Amino acid sequence: MSDSTATFPEDFLWGTATAAYQIEGAAREHGRTPSIWDTFSHTPGKTAGGDTGDVAVDHYHRRTQDVALMAELGVRAYRFSVSWPRVQPTGRGPAVQRGLDFYRELADELLAVGIKPVLTLYHWDLPQELETAGGWPERDTAHRFADYARLVGDALGDRVELWTTLNEPWCSAFLGYAAGVHAPGRTDPVAALRAAHHLNLAHGLATDALRTALPARAQISVSLNPAVVRARTDSEADRDAARQVDALATRIFTGPMLDGAYPPDLLDDTARLTDWSFVRDGDLPLISRPLDSIGLNYYTPTVVSAVTGESTPERADGHGGGAQSPWPAADHIAFHQPPGERTAMGWTVDPTGLTELLLRFTADAPDLPLYITENGAAYDDKPEPDGSVHDPDRIAYLHGHIGAVHRAMAEGADVRGYFLWSLLDNFEWAYGYAKRFGAVHVDYPTQRRTPKSSARWYADLIRAGVLPALDL
Repeated sequence: MSDSTATFPEDFLWGTATAAYQIEGAAREHGRTPSIWDTFSHTPGKTAGGDTGDVAVDHYHRRTQDVALMAELGVRAYRFSVSWPRVQPTGRGPAVQRGLDFYRELADELLAVGIKPVLTLYHWDLPQELETAGGWPERDTAHRFADYARLVGDALGDRVELWTTLNEPWCSAFLGYAAGVHAPGRTDPVAALRAAHHLNLAHGLATDALRTALPARAQISVSLNPAVVRARTDSEADRDAARQVDALATRIFTGPMLDGAYPPDLLDDTARLTDWSFVRDGDLPLISRPLDSIGLNYYTPTVVSAVTGESTPERADGHGGGAQSPWPAADHIAFHQPPGERTAMGWTVDPTGLTELLLRFTADAPDLPLYITENGAAYDDKPEPDGSVHDPDRIAYLHGHIGAVHRAMAEGADVRGYFLWSLLDNFEWAYGYAKRFGAVHVDYPTQRRTPKSSARWYADLIRAGVLPALDL
């Protein structure tokens, strides 16, 4: 069957996704205190143009308008994240009810128009007070996260059935604490490895907390961004480089979460940095609590090779190009830009990586349903004179990747849903407002929302359940 006639199940969950700091704004309203991203974005030189999320796309005040827009497009699910400092400003103590009310009302508005709310507890906005106390490299942060999870579970468990603990813990650990290109901007590879473990522990503790707080029907997941790592050549050295990057990017999370153990090769690769004594007795059974599904985020594959001699390895890994590497103990590995068409992020467009990823997880976790919790592309979208926004490159990207999902399903992958990243143009982390991932264009000075051609294309796909022909 060709992609143009690919038919999806009637109950397939078509959604879209956002993150709190990227869209909400209202950074100082109703008791919200700074997160690490407030601090980072207000530090000169950390974000493009000095951009911050202070206003973002003002979703905090335009929530009802944005829900109506989703309803117009016919999306069946909306994946959003809760702002930890809006709900629990210091990362400790009781919740701010007005902060919880925002998410209660959001969930109610979604349910009223037939959209399933899908809640992510952590999409990178650690309360600054917890970072000041040591952040994710400190064990206590995992326990604070479990307390926060329980507060949100108690408040929204009657409205939300699909829960995600963490979004892309790799980025939190390695872009935030090793490369320094994400908040909090630290460059300590050992701290990054400690952070990765404590994020894993936070996931396990939060899963336990949610099981206590939520009704039995609730489903708990995690959203990972596993690397689809490809060796540049078939040489033994390049294949070993791919193995090492796979351990740092993927198995550092899937090992403890799914199998209850860190991969021995990961421990060997990083032994010159740490003895991993921060992993305590009892941690791994906690981290490997049973899940109901796994969320996978995919954008582009990773190509690596081994480097011999003293030359500086190429690092075209798509992660910001900071002076420090996000890959601890991988100084001898080069990262190469894969050939092919690129998005505005410089990422190569390669849908085959998504099929490969889904089939890998089908083999590694055959009993767990899968969701694509992020997939999309940034392009330099500009309004036409009549105000419309045409983005054929994004339509082609989505067509290829949704077709890749269907191919994986035809080969046995149990994929239950797809969430387009992102609903709205927004604050793209260290890139500020320079990169547009949205299916809906936002004119930042006026906050005017305009659905792009891709939004209309996606709406047609949802209505028909059949991948439309690619007619650009």
